[in-house]
Amino acid sequence: MIKRFSLLILALSTISCIGAQRQSEANKKLSLAEFAISNLYVDNVDESKLVEDAIRGMLEKLDPHSSYMTPEETKEMNEPLQGNFDGIGIQFNMVKDTLYVVQTVAGGPSEKVGILAGDRIIAVNDTAIAGVKMKNTDIMKRLRGPRGSKVNVSILRRGINEPLTFRITRGQIPIYSIDASYMANKNTGYVRLSRFSASTGKEFSDALKRLKKEGMKNLIIDLQGNGGGYLNAAIDVAQELLANDEIITYTQGRRSPRTDYKAKSSGLFKDGNVIILVDESSASASEIVSGAIQDWDRGLIVGRRTFGKGLVQRPIPMPDGSMIRLTISRYYTPSGRSIQKPYQKGDSEEYFKDIVERYNKGELTNADSIHFPDSLKYKTLINERTVYGGGGIMPDYFIPLDTTRFTDYHRDLIAKGILNQFIISYIDKNRKELTTTYKNNVTTFLDDFTVNDKLLKELISFAEKDKVKYNEEQFKKSEPIIKEQLKALIARDIFDMTAYYRVMNQFNDSYSKALEIINDPQKYNTLLKIKK
Repeated sequence: MIKRFSLLILALSTISCIGAQRQSEANKKLSLAEFAISNLYVDNVDESKLVEDAIRGMLEKLDPHSSYMTPEETKEMNEPLQGNFDGIGIQFNMVKDTLYVVQTVAGGPSEKVGILAGDRIIAVNDTAIAGVKMKNTDIMKRLRGPRGSKVNVSILRRGINEPLTFRITRGQIPIYSIDASYMANKNTGYVRLSRFSASTGKEFSDALKRLKKEGMKNLIIDLQGNGGGYLNAAIDVAQELLANDEIITYTQGRRSPRTDYKAKSSGLFKDGNVIILVDESSASASEIVSGAIQDWDRGLIVGRRTFGKGLVQRPIPMPDGSMIRLTISRYYTPSGRSIQKPYQKGDSEEYFKDIVERYNKGELTNADSIHFPDSLKYKTLINERTVYGGGGIMPDYFIPLDTTRFTDYHRDLIAKGILNQFIISYIDKNRKELTTTYKNNVTTFLDDFTVNDKLLKELISFAEKDKVKYNEEQFKKSEPIIKEQLKALIARDIFDMTAYYRVMNQFNDSYSKALEIINDPQKYNTLLKIKK
């Protein structure tokens, strides 16, 4: 343990360019304290946990984003960003302690052996997972495994009395960063990015090529709720939109000299109107892309001020697979704005309460509640529009958070998973009729399917069985969003995520306003202050 602790000190010393031949006084104190506790303390101690707690304690005194992760946490963090993992290839939901297959990954291991949407997995390798209140993480551990390994699953399928057994050979399962891409109208393409991962650049360029073939002249990029990811992925996305050699972002820190990241000449969409949708949960890589597009007057930002995460972490791997993510510099937009919002060292709790404070101050619902001092004013690089620093990216067109449709009744339906469970039950009974009626035609479904009173009454009854008491006043207030979410969930289950967002976007104020602005040249140009 002492050897491991010394290796940690040595690694940190090397990274910070302190190539001393002997430990500093501070490092000696750390080593001596750990040695004394592990060898002299009155009770037995877990030396591994002791060192981990010491590392966490040091990092917590720095900034909100420097962190320590165990080997398990490191693996869980990396999988979505690396773009794939090894498993059986299903999307599932837990319904009353039973794993319900929502969709199989096209061409994946489960689809190849004949597992279908609507199947219930009740056992994995002879271990029951249904009705035993097993955690989702424990179930996933049983289903995932090395590529090429095999797993036996027992399935219950509607219309078949006896369980079916499948032997699945695990394979590489892709994790996509684009949730949806489609033509919003004959001229405007829409792409929703959920994360910036290793595969984002290729996914984005593939989507642009396909949409351009379908007639795209304008582009809406949806980064609402996108918490970020890899810097390189943000560069890949931004350089498809910017001119050659334009700075996308730069980083700089106490011991990290300024590094510029620039666009290359091979971008696929360097002309045409662009709007990026953001909100208070858009962070990091989302803010890099948004800041670059705004600063170069390449397009407009629509929504609400972004989170303000502009600290750069360097991963420092430990010998046991754990990792330190240490902040080494800051991200800046091309005009010189720091993306990082202010913080007090060692006070992460207040830092992450910032969104709540914005809501309490009215910043999420009223643009007049947002104030910036003159010292935070910057000018965009082409049209010299006024933009603001001080953390996050302030949109060019503000969209207030709509709180009028949300009630306690609706919150309970969501929090207890009632909507998801109800739709799973509904589709389970009506899948054949739905697929026959709409025959994989999303447009027909969007135009013709309606959530009628009968379906709503069934939902109310279903919810009451789960002890969500019906409240007529609150139900009527939330009815539009409940109907929207029910239709979107049905679309997702019988089609795909793109169909889900095509429904949800019909009620998304930011999306609607973006579509209006981007198809009105006069309004778009006025907001951009394009000089004629």
